[in-house]
Amino acid sequence: MDLVFRARRMITPAGEVEGTVGVREGRIVAVEPLNSDLDAERVIELGLHQVLLPGLVDTHVHVNDPGRTEWETFRTATRAAAAGGVTTLVDMPLNSLPPTVDADALEVKRKAAEGRLHVDVGFWGGAVPGNLADLRDLHEAGVFGFKSFLLHSGVDEFGHLSFSEFEAALREIRKFDGLMIVHAEDGHAVKNARGRKYADFLASRPRAAENAAITRVIDLAKRTGARAHILHLSSADAIPMIAQAKADGVRITAETCPHYLTFVAEEIPDGATQFKCCPPIREATNREALWRALADGVIDYVVSDHSPSTRELKRFDTGDFGEAWGGISGLQVGLPAVWTQARRRGHTVVDVVNWMAHRPAQVAGMRHKGRIEPGYDADFCVFAPDEAFVVQADQLHHRNPVSAYHGVPLAGRVITTWLRGIRVTGDELHGDLLGREDA
Repeated sequence: MDLVFRARRMITPAGEVEGTVGVREGRIVAVEPLNSDLDAERVIELGLHQVLLPGLVDTHVHVNDPGRTEWETFRTATRAAAAGGVTTLVDMPLNSLPPTVDADALEVKRKAAEGRLHVDVGFWGGAVPGNLADLRDLHEAGVFGFKSFLLHSGVDEFGHLSFSEFEAALREIRKFDGLMIVHAEDGHAVKNARGRKYADFLASRPRAAENAAITRVIDLAKRTGARAHILHLSSADAIPMIAQAKADGVRITAETCPHYLTFVAEEIPDGATQFKCCPPIREATNREALWRALADGVIDYVVSDHSPSTRELKRFDTGDFGEAWGGISGLQVGLPAVWTQARRRGHTVVDVVNWMAHRPAQVAGMRHKGRIEPGYDADFCVFAPDEAFVVQADQLHHRNPVSAYHGVPLAGRVITTWLRGIRVTGDELHGDLLGREDA
């Protein structure tokens, strides 16, 4: 063995157990009882105050590199990921220049990332007007699926699909059983909001906008037989229709994000544009319904939707929600944010691992990520669930010191992160590029 962990507490497919994990050449080769005689040159002993988790898998990250590196870079984003226990992320196709809408652009992005990664990184392709013929090439080049918008994406170079274009894209990716991931808001129900009042911004993007779009996505997924995934679900009103669609055999999944499970609209101050995201953070009753849907399995998992920008773009000078960039930087603090809220509702670390490691890897089609089990990559997060801290934005590793979590007390601290048997919580660059066929 190259590395052995002995843990009084670790999370495996059998639940929370004590045991010994053996690693050889970056893979888990043995999971045995705690008193196993497995030995290695390096042995890590964990006590009862620390839990060995599989490395988290975050399939919704906007790195913005190349092209908008003043917002974020591969080096800074993956350093934040490692500090937060995330060992694998999948980068979104927009906000970088060029957007990842054809195989040539994918190669540009891979070259930008190569040699600059703290953790493993894969890529989504984009489904935009006019690139229907590029989708198969992107699939064969290794993207994990295709991101689409049903309203303006926020950047002009990544166009949104009409419902007829969306259906055509679904029919195309059904031919090779690809995955369509969709920002589901209906632009006809969204209004322009200006000013400092959060209530006005919230009213401008009502639940009805999500509900209408999700209704159409379900209908078109059912009609075409394609796989569809609802991104960053914030409207609890859509939960019954997603549950019914799953019961009817529609190939649909859904995610939500730590900020929807943590914050509530009633507590967001006017002018606090660090909380702006699209779709928006909604009311407390809505938050509790999202938690119930997560517990029931209607919502499949939790990912960050890390969407950073510069301080200037968040418009702290005016506090105008209409002018500010919509995105929350939460990649590094997702695990403690979710754990803080989960344990208040009686959930366990086992639940959190299912939501933040196993299920996102499973839906994306990663065969060697998200579990402590022989044959899987030796990706680990050593987590102290009872340690507390207060988030300080200037101590986070993503590029710009802006975060909705600044000043928020959280439970649970990531102690170390290991990628394929190598500790990556410091400045080490050991991350690799993932293609779908290699996952």
